[in-house]
Amino acid sequence: MKSSIHKDLASGRWWELSLYEQLGNVGSEVSRALRWKTRNPQISQGAFERALELMDFTLDDPRHRCSFTRLRELARAREVLVDFLAGSNEYQSTADSLQRYFDAFAVAAALARDRALLRNPSG
Repeated sequence: MKSSIHKDLASGRWWELSLYEQLGNVGSEVSRALRWKTRNPQISQGAFERALELMDFTLDDPRHRCSFTRLRELARAREVLVDFLAGSNEYQSTADSLQRYFDAFAVAAALARDRALLRNPSG
């Protein structure tokens, strides 16, 4: 078995995050991979590998197992990401389309966090 890059998240902490938070974090690594793709392929590759690991943690999250459509969407997002960054880009994705997809989850996570703070300002 391959050693985990995100050891603390692999221990189960990842499953404490909402789906929005999970995919927002994947998006951070995707953003790094896209930003460095032409400037420094080694940095890009590392970010890509971290993004894939986080996607795999998300796919393994038991909360997502109850929804076939959710699992299919997550698996397709992973497939499109691999196709764009390491494949032949069969899906004709763009860096911008991938960035927009994952940014939407980061925005949703931030909105949920803000709503939670408004409901409970002390903490």
